[in-house]
Amino acid sequence: MLKKLLPILLLILGTGAGIGAGIMLSPPATSDEPHAEEEAPKEDVEEVETSDSEFTKFGKQFVVPLMKNDKVVSIIVVTLSLEIAPGANDRVSAREPKLRDLFLRVMFDHASMGGFRGAFTQPDNLDILRNALRETAQKEMGPDIRDVLITDIGRQDN
Repeated sequence: MLKKLLPILLLILGTGAGIGAGIMLSPPATSDEPHAEEEAPKEDVEEVETSDSEFTKFGKQFVVPLMKNDKVVSIIVVTLSLEIAPGANDRVSAREPKLRDLFLRVMFDHASMGGFRGAFTQPDNLDILRNALRETAQKEMGPDIRDVLITDIGRQDN
């Protein structure tokens, strides 16, 4: 049992460390114009403030192993953000551990049905996952959740 579990754990840990190192070592985003944020037209600021949605990003990525014959053959790494109702950020943040658990269940189910095999980034394939994540989030949080956004997705094959 330990012989089967140890490679999976090491693979997940190594992938997470590699992703973390990549994020930490990436150069900061720079703007061509100095102080571009301060020079933004007032109209843009007002549009952001009057928007009927807010966005919140999950602090950690989701890592989903793909199994074949009881062996990990690939790792899927997904970054998600939520489109939420204005003022719902505190409620959503308080429920983040529960949402992460529910989202992982959805992604594990999606993986077991072959959703991450082949051309998994095709719009139809991602729509199935996105809809399942949104329905799950709305069951848990109600109308506070407007949409689930897949902001980054990648697969690492062994």
